[in-house]
Amino acid sequence: MPFFKRAQLRLVQFFELFRVAVAGTEKEFTTGSINRAIFLLAIPMVLEMAMESLFAVVDIFFVSHLGVNAITTVGLTESVLTLVYTCAMGLSMAATAVVARRTGEKNPEEAAHAAMQALYVALVLSVVISIVGFVFSRDILLLMGASAEVADYGVGYTKILLTGNLVIVLLFLINGIFRGAGDAALAMRSLWLANGLNIILCPLLINGWGPVSAMGLKGAALATFIGRGMGVCYQVYHLVRGKDLIRITRQHLSPAWDTIVSVLKLAAGSTAQMLIASASWIFLVRIISHFGKDAVAGYTIAIRVVIFTILPAWGMANAAAALVGQNLGAQQPDRAEKSVWRAAFLNMIFLGIVGVVFLAGAPAIIRLFTHEADVITYGVQCLRLMSLGYVFYAYGMVITQSFNGAGDTRTPTFINLVALWMFQVPLAYTLSIWLHWGPQGVFWAIAIAESAMAVAGVLLFRRGTWKTVKI
Repeated sequence: MPFFKRAQLRLVQFFELFRVAVAGTEKEFTTGSINRAIFLLAIPMVLEMAMESLFAVVDIFFVSHLGVNAITTVGLTESVLTLVYTCAMGLSMAATAVVARRTGEKNPEEAAHAAMQALYVALVLSVVISIVGFVFSRDILLLMGASAEVADYGVGYTKILLTGNLVIVLLFLINGIFRGAGDAALAMRSLWLANGLNIILCPLLINGWGPVSAMGLKGAALATFIGRGMGVCYQVYHLVRGKDLIRITRQHLSPAWDTIVSVLKLAAGSTAQMLIASASWIFLVRIISHFGKDAVAGYTIAIRVVIFTILPAWGMANAAAALVGQNLGAQQPDRAEKSVWRAAFLNMIFLGIVGVVFLAGAPAIIRLFTHEADVITYGVQCLRLMSLGYVFYAYGMVITQSFNGAGDTRTPTFINLVALWMFQVPLAYTLSIWLHWGPQGVFWAIAIAESAMAVAGVLLFRRGTWKTVKI
């Protein structure tokens, strides 16, 4: 067959497989080609995370036009919200692991029952966070290092997002349930709806339009709440009324304390590892705030750009986690391991290319968001130094999620504790303050520690003890 004919045929096959992945019409991932299974799960998950990353960049783009105080408020609030994201993601990982294992065992009723118990845990958690956010928003900003001026300016933004955290928690959790069931396409559509509305509403509510008055920074918070709230409504409809892989009915509503305890144990491990990481990031922001609001603003912009590329890569990691859970449930540990190594390799190619782009184009990228010279300098430093470790991050994130997908939350928790709190945080403090490197010392510490974590994860994964975990 001529070369161009073969190329045309493969292109047609690619787009057909892409259509199947986005439509979510194929649900079996424990048999057949591993490459096909990874593709079908990874494409909607990557697209899901791509929309999340696009939202992060668009949000900071519009907020950046409100000035340094607005950027600083978002940076400090995001650092605190990371704790909310952490709890939501920990619960989501637990739900993914349990639902994936039950799905691999061909037991959809138990999968739905476990999903409902995870939702009960989420509701209780969200109420507690809402009360704290409503009462202490200004104090939280001051604790994070904000000046009185910044705290007074941004307290409304912080209060809206913390008090309305339920939509954040449920959006993450229910998508984790869908991913565990192998319905990555439905999870993708939920997040696209949520963040698509957010992106549309953000400039309208910030700047005003027609009968809508300009709300400034509060408008950005309301756009997030409304967009994600609609995404959750879409998710709930499919959970109770849809005809998808997992459906919650009346028989699943009764609390099952043994299942709740099982979910909590898994969630505790997942949340602990995420909290360890999130708390270290908060500490790093606190160090950076020592050097002024321009440093925080530059860091905030750079991190949003990093998230723009890291989140799609997490889509590949989430695909690996779902495949590990389902294949372990189907008693196929070797297939689970092969899926992880293949996904990690593909992730490395993607992030390696992105790292090169960031090294070369950091100044132009940061200037898209601000014209403040000092903010640009800090942002470029952060973006370039963090991109040095992208190849390592690619393997690290896939390996970490694969441990979680297997139900082994202890190993990545141990790695995070040692690498972040016994290595990264002391190194950041030493380089930036003791050795007077400034914020650049923090950026170097992040790149070095994250790379070391990836190496440790690979070495521990090769031992294979994760294959024996029972959930």
